[in-house]
Amino acid sequence: MSQKSWTLVVGACVAAAVVVGIGPVQAHQPVDLGEKDQTPAQGPLLVDGTVSYAVRAEVSRGERRGFRFRLDQGDTLAVQYLIVDAAPANTIQASKLPRVTLIDPNGRRTRMIVDERTEFYEPYGGVTYLYLSRVEDEATPGMYRVSVSGRSETPVDAVIAVGYRDRKSTRLNSSHSS
Repeated sequence: MSQKSWTLVVGACVAAAVVVGIGPVQAHQPVDLGEKDQTPAQGPLLVDGTVSYAVRAEVSRGERRGFRFRLDQGDTLAVQYLIVDAAPANTIQASKLPRVTLIDPNGRRTRMIVDERTEFYEPYGGVTYLYLSRVEDEATPGMYRVSVSGRSETPVDAVIAVGYRDRKSTRLNSSHSS
């Protein structure tokens, strides 16, 4: 993904944070999942899951990507699943879009069901995005795992926005920055 495209994704996530009402404008730090990140254990660890990240995973049928993030007692779990409102992603039926599964520290799985296609225009990058699913709840302290599975022959960029605070954070696996 080009630097301009990443700027658009990060800008969209900033707008997403404002739209969902999680506070003042925040810049999501970009994280690009690659072929080596096939499971959450193989993917990057976002040390502080309250910090704003925009995690991008391009997947097609049979491909998987994953990452992890940590939350503490009293934190808020805030995760959004988005795509760019452009072909081919916006033309694919919900059952063929990537499946995003969130696994909490107790092993409970939450599938991020595509239950909306809410448009919003991100003015900084001039791009329209679609919210597909959102989760916001009181966090269970510990390690969360996120798995993204492709279900379409056509590659689709899934963007998973994690966190709500604008702050630089450390990733244990720093080779995943863009």
